[in-house]
Amino acid sequence: MAHVVTDSCIRCRYTDCVDVCPVDCFHAGPNFLVIDPEECIDCAVCIPECPVDAIRAEDDVPADQSAFIGINAELARVFPAITAREAPLPDAERWAQVKGKLEHLQR
Repeated sequence: MAHVVTDSCIRCRYTDCVDVCPVDCFHAGPNFLVIDPEECIDCAVCIPECPVDAIRAEDDVPADQSAFIGINAELARVFPAITAREAPLPDAERWAQVKGKLEHLQR
């Protein structure tokens, strides 16, 4: 079972989770991170590091966020791997508590 980055990450892209990942399974797009389900070892160390609570175990993804299971798998093949923390997006604080951000996902 892999972990999944959900809606909360869009337009924030905090990368605190990247620093603790022992297998470098994160990939970064223009305004969103994804987890490669083929690389994730289900260690869960990334979950408490996310300041916007965007990471869930695949079995714990809420029904209204289930599309993100496929989105993570799809975009992990497209987005480049990221192995070190980067600054969040400039307007991350403004977007941190916004819900329903799927329409803002840049691929």
